[in-house]
Amino acid sequence: MQLYNKLSAKERAALIDEAGTDRLTLSFYVYAHIGNPEVFRNHLFIHWDALDVLGRIYVAKEGVNAQLSVPAPKFNEFKEHLDSIVFFEELRLNIAREQDAKSFLKLKVKVRDKIVADGLNDHAFDVTNKGVHVDAENFNALLDDPDTVLVDMRNHYESEIGHFKGAITPDVDTFRDSLDLIEEDLKDHKEDKKLVMYCTGGIRCEKASAYYKHKGFKNVFQLEGGIIEYARQVEDQGLENKFKGKNFVFDHRRSERITEDVISNCHQCGTACDTHVNCANEACHLLFIQCESCAAAMDTCCSTACQEVNSLSYEAQKALRKGKGNSNKIFKKGRSEVLRYKQ
Repeated sequence: MQLYNKLSAKERAALIDEAGTDRLTLSFYVYAHIGNPEVFRNHLFIHWDALDVLGRIYVAKEGVNAQLSVPAPKFNEFKEHLDSIVFFEELRLNIAREQDAKSFLKLKVKVRDKIVADGLNDHAFDVTNKGVHVDAENFNALLDDPDTVLVDMRNHYESEIGHFKGAITPDVDTFRDSLDLIEEDLKDHKEDKKLVMYCTGGIRCEKASAYYKHKGFKNVFQLEGGIIEYARQVEDQGLENKFKGKNFVFDHRRSERITEDVISNCHQCGTACDTHVNCANEACHLLFIQCESCAAAMDTCCSTACQEVNSLSYEAQKALRKGKGNSNKIFKKGRSEVLRYKQ
C-alpha cells in the first residue's frame, strides 16, 4: 500500500492542469491526544491521497497542524472524513482568501515531536489553560483600548509585509525565539496590561497564551482563527480592517493580500514592494523580497554570485553542489549581507 508521495512537483502540476478542476486551499489545527501518531499519520495519508488532497500536514502526540488543498468537487467528501474523527468534529477550517490550484504540489504527512516547534516543556505548565479567544469585532475593540499591548507572534519575514497597526513585531527567525523575548520586554506589565496576540491561523497563539498565563500574565487574549479568519470576518461584517498589507502563508502562493497597502521594500533596490521570492540558485534558495525590475535584472537571484551559478547548466550546478549540505541561507529567511535594503 502506498504511504508516501511518488510524483514530482512537476508531474503533479501537469496533472492539475490536465484535470482543470478548481481546488480549495485551506488550513486547520487541533490540539488533541493522539496515542500513536504514526498509525494516525498513515490513516490520514491513505484517505486523503485517495481524495487527491495535497499539502503539508504535521501529526504529533499533541495534535495535527495542516495546510492543504482539496479538489473543490471533493470538498464535501473530505469534510465528511474530518467529521468522522472525534477530535476533528468542532474543527474550524480557515479557507484561503486567494485561491490557487497549485498552492501545494505534493501530499506530505509527517510525524513530528510537536505540531509547532516552540521549544517548550509542555509538562511544566497547563497547555489547556489558554487565553480568551476573541473574534474580529472584539479584537478591534481591544486594539482601541489604551491598556492593550498587541503582539505579533510571527517571524520577521512574515510581519515585514503585513501586520496590525501598533503591533509589537519581534525581529526573530522562529516562534521559539519570540517567547522569552516578549516575556522579558513586557515583564513589568503582567498585571496592568491586556496582552493580545495574533498569528496566521491561530495555532502559535494557542500555545503561547497558555505559556504566558503560566508566566504570570493576568489578561491574555488571542485572535481566534488568526489573520485568515479576521480578514473574512471584517469583509463579511463590514468591520474596520486594522490589518495593513499582506498575510504571509506557507505554500507556493507565499502570501495573501489583505489590503492594498505596501509596507515593505525590495531588499535589493529599496523600492516599495511586498513580493517574496526564493533565489533561483537552488544551492541558495534564500527567501527575500524582490521587485519586478530586480527580478528581471537579477534573474530572480539574490546576488550576482548566485546569478552566475544559476546561468550554468543543470549538470554544472549539480556538480558544484555535490558533497555539500544545504546553504545556511535556506533557513535564514531574508537575512543575508547581500540584501542592501533588508529592514
